[in-house]
Amino acid sequence: MQNKKIFSIVILILILIGAFVVRLYRFNNPIADWHSWRQADTSAVSRYFVQHGYDILHPHFEDISNVPSGLENPQGYRFVEFPIYNVEQAFLYQTFPFITLEEWGRMVSILASLLTIVFLYLLVKKYLDVTTAIFVAFLYAFIPYSIYYSRTILPDTSMVTAIIAGTYFFDKWLENRTKRKIQNSEFKSALLGFIYFTLSLIFTTASFLLKPYALFFTLPMIYLAIVHFKWRIFLQWKLYVYLILSVVPLVWWRTWMLQWPEGIPASSWLFNGNNIRFRPAYFYWLYADRLARLILGYWGMFLFLLGISHISSKPFFEKYRVSVGLIISFILSSLIYITVIATGNVQHDYYQILIIPSICLLSAIGCTLLYKSSNSFASPIFAKIILFVTLGFTLFFGWYFVRTYFDINNPSIVVAGEAVNKLTPKNAKVIASYNGDTSFLYQTNRQGWPVFAHSLSKLIQLGADYMAFANPAPNELAFKKEYKVVAETPQYIIYNLHEKP
Repeated sequence: MQNKKIFSIVILILILIGAFVVRLYRFNNPIADWHSWRQADTSAVSRYFVQHGYDILHPHFEDISNVPSGLENPQGYRFVEFPIYNVEQAFLYQTFPFITLEEWGRMVSILASLLTIVFLYLLVKKYLDVTTAIFVAFLYAFIPYSIYYSRTILPDTSMVTAIIAGTYFFDKWLENRTKRKIQNSEFKSALLGFIYFTLSLIFTTASFLLKPYALFFTLPMIYLAIVHFKWRIFLQWKLYVYLILSVVPLVWWRTWMLQWPEGIPASSWLFNGNNIRFRPAYFYWLYADRLARLILGYWGMFLFLLGISHISSKPFFEKYRVSVGLIISFILSSLIYITVIATGNVQHDYYQILIIPSICLLSAIGCTLLYKSSNSFASPIFAKIILFVTLGFTLFFGWYFVRTYFDINNPSIVVAGEAVNKLTPKNAKVIASYNGDTSFLYQTNRQGWPVFAHSLSKLIQLGADYMAFANPAPNELAFKKEYKVVAETPQYIIYNLHEKP
């Protein structure tokens, strides 16, 4: 038994090492790869902290246009998630500046994903078995979709870590209460319970502040509480304290930001802005394209469906009676989330970061069924061959679909941005038009406009000092007749809007 425990720990450590290594792929990329827009906006808040101090109650970024909120935003306010992630990124960069700010942003996400692997492993090991725990850790570590988004400069991966950690410590708190009654141990057990309760509260509160979508993923905690307290759940004052203390900071933050509506991006469209919910396109994009193709590489759907089938079987229910409800709570959390936030999930594939633990859990159950197959299901050797071939193709085709996400889509915006940063004053306002995408503007390290939200003359009145184009088209080169050219190459052109040619 001890040897098996040591072996499983060694396997987990190897998975963590492998997960860390693969997430370093193109670690030093500029923010110009897939979904660079959202990454640039996130990193811009962190950079503002580095340059101007940690005013976490008034976060700013480069975009001063009216595009995100529909209102003029001359101060560049950026009120979305509470900037926990940004403080971590900025602080680590200032403390350990041997890598860039952007690389520290990636490192925060990478380290968070490793913690998610650990907490998932521990939860699944307790409620199912060590084999399934190893498979869920492996899948979260090496599914290519998970690899890519676990090293992006986004708060979503940290949110997943926080809510999974919150669930784990909540479960430890409940477990400690049971042991305390059985062993009649007071002080030590009470102290341990307080620690578990506090850790769970801190992580859960942080998850809500990182992304309020974490609220959808509290169902596992609710289920565990119901199982533990049964009908007495409504009489537990600590649960009311937990609920209030975890939600109040989110309510406060969302109320606080209303003072600066120009800095709050429009978000109502995320729910069902284009009326796509439950239409054929909704099911195609989320279940066929994202789940089957992008995340599971088609082949992984076999393991996923096998897992769903197995948890509904009588033998599984009899063996893991409590665990079935916990697994269903994970599934329901994910289904409710993608149903309520319908347009957001269809529009952005990074929104599915939040449901990866549920997908990996069901797929891991399918893996275990094959790995432990008896002759009643299939020949054990044949079942293992099917398992490893399926896993191999899942990773192979998953990589095939995700590999281009790492590519720099338009290197010229990076070169042009560096030129603007070098050739213009630090306080200059810049028009870096890129169809509203702030990736180009971020490279300039200047506040300004990522699109012609107004006429050029109006933007100059609003404070625009320079204008830059990457891969300039003939109509963009025509501005030479009106404004002085600061620099020009085949990749970019920069104009001084206050000087004539």
